[in-house]
Amino acid sequence: MRTSLRKCPQCIEYTLLDKCSHCECRTDVPIPPRYSPEDRYGVYRRRLRKERSGNHG
Repeated sequence: MRTSLRKCPQCIEYTLLDKCSHCECRTDVPIPPRYSPEDRYGVYRRRLRKERSGNHG
C-alpha cells in the first residue's frame, strides 16, 4: 500500500504536498521502504542519501 502522506524535515509538519506550505522545504515520505534481502535498489538509495547529506553541510 502506497501512502501520499509526507513530512517536512525542517518544521516536522505533515502534508500531502511535495513542498511544505509553512517553510517551502521539500517534503519526504516518513515511512521506510519494505525490507528485502535482495535489495535491488540499495546502491541507488545509498547514493541518494550521500548526495542529500552533502547538500546540507
